[in-house]
Amino acid sequence: MRLALLSLDSTVGDLAGNSARIRSAAEPLARTGVPLIVTPELSLLGYPPRDLLLRAGLVERCMQTAHELAADLARGGAGESAVLVGTPWPCESGAGISNACLVLRGGAVECVYRKRLLPQYDVFDEARYFKAGHQPLCIHVGGQRVGLLLCEDLWRGEDVGEGTYLGDPVADSVGEGAQLLVAMSASPFCAGKHLQRLRVLHSAAQRAGRSIAMVNASGANDDFVFDGGSCLMHPDGSGAFTRPFGDVELVTALDVHDRVPDAAVEADEIAQAVVEGIRGYVRKTGHRSALLGLSGGIDSALLAALAVAALGADAVRGVSMPSQYSSEGSLSDAKDTAKRLGMRSPDLLPIHDLHALARRHFGASCDLAGLTDENLQSRLRGLTLMTLSNATGALVLSTGNKSELAVGYSTLYGDMVGGLAPLGDLTKQQVYAIARRLNACPQIIGLAKAPIPAASIDKAPSAELRPGQVDQDSLPPYDMLDAIVEGWVDEERTVEEIATRNAFDLSVVQRWTRAIDAAQYKRFQAPLILKVSARAFGPGRRMPLAMRSTPDVRSLGVGN
Repeated sequence: MRLALLSLDSTVGDLAGNSARIRSAAEPLARTGVPLIVTPELSLLGYPPRDLLLRAGLVERCMQTAHELAADLARGGAGESAVLVGTPWPCESGAGISNACLVLRGGAVECVYRKRLLPQYDVFDEARYFKAGHQPLCIHVGGQRVGLLLCEDLWRGEDVGEGTYLGDPVADSVGEGAQLLVAMSASPFCAGKHLQRLRVLHSAAQRAGRSIAMVNASGANDDFVFDGGSCLMHPDGSGAFTRPFGDVELVTALDVHDRVPDAAVEADEIAQAVVEGIRGYVRKTGHRSALLGLSGGIDSALLAALAVAALGADAVRGVSMPSQYSSEGSLSDAKDTAKRLGMRSPDLLPIHDLHALARRHFGASCDLAGLTDENLQSRLRGLTLMTLSNATGALVLSTGNKSELAVGYSTLYGDMVGGLAPLGDLTKQQVYAIARRLNACPQIIGLAKAPIPAASIDKAPSAELRPGQVDQDSLPPYDMLDAIVEGWVDEERTVEEIATRNAFDLSVVQRWTRAIDAAQYKRFQAPLILKVSARAFGPGRRMPLAMRSTPDVRSLGVGN
């Protein structure tokens, strides 16, 4: 039996557009005789719909669109194929809604499978919206019994190392006579997750003694990025696969035995994920262009490269905003970045005069020395970017990274302004690693030549808000800081564990874990952060703002 796995990119709420995408992909395949065509979880509504699911009349519109899609598929020559479509659907009892897989065949909704395992960890909160199904479902396709699964029914938290469930829908489907298992997923990307999924798939296929076909969503919605990565896994570990961020369509047969792909380079996948996230967010929010502060530093240089890969050089605008403390090297590095990427030369909008005017304006009302004056400069740059955004309609991309956001080394209403923080889940060391990787292999994200000036990589990072300033005046070395951030945020280790594991002084770890907690109020006001790690700042880390779980500590100076 042949089957097609379609890693479609759905837009949340766009029922008409998503339905059209399903039709345009499914009908040509059905007309060639493919009997089973599978789309991702919630492909009709888009994922994650979040509280849109609470809106009155939404489920009824989904139902109407699904029935219309079934009829349209039949009229388009796909009526003999089973097309699996994901959508919210009423529970069997009529009370509440389920996360459902519809089998569209013969011009109608033939049957409905309701997701049985509802994840409640990390970014997932499905029990807020859905009620769990209780019964396995097998359908007949091409002379075989095919068991249906929805995302967590297959993963059971194993792909992210989370939790266990009492039930096992895989085993239940086999008990119902399934000869093949098919899983629809909308599993967000994080570094290393693709290979972890393959391991979980292989384990499940071995346990069930059945081949498993899995289709995952592609594209990006809000802070979620989806890498696609459809797969047909046999119990012996062979099968057919698509690479992450590769082809969105896998058409294969059950007797195909291709080699399992080699481990992907983590930096490559992260870079591709950020590109996909920028492209998806800008396109789906209706923007046509983006702008960012181009300082000549490593963060803005890398972000410019990723933004150009996502949107094209003509759609990305860089703005240089030097102060009296900015070096000539920073200006020349910003120009070099733009030239390498084919962007127009950065707009030069110095903040000297604005800074002097602001100092006169505040006069004797407050002391503008030290930190206050540094933050004032950052906020003048934020004002400049947001004014240009209002005037042009371009989306401001924030250049802040995870290390800075973690400890509050950032300025509210200054360098934190913007609609999207594409680097907000990358530690400083990851920023450097990806920059070096892209200079070595720019084709990874579709660029023709090395995008990052060597000087931007080699020089000591600095906000240039006072004479001779460098980041390490205020922060520990980034390798130390990043180890603390990863231990405290990503891995939820204790202070003592982090200190022992890394041979750090306990007082140093205490200081910076306190700083991470104290900066929560800033991150609550940060732009949307693209999730590329197992634990990103945002919906997957819901920390309180007002708390005293650790001794009092002042937030880091830069950014109050």
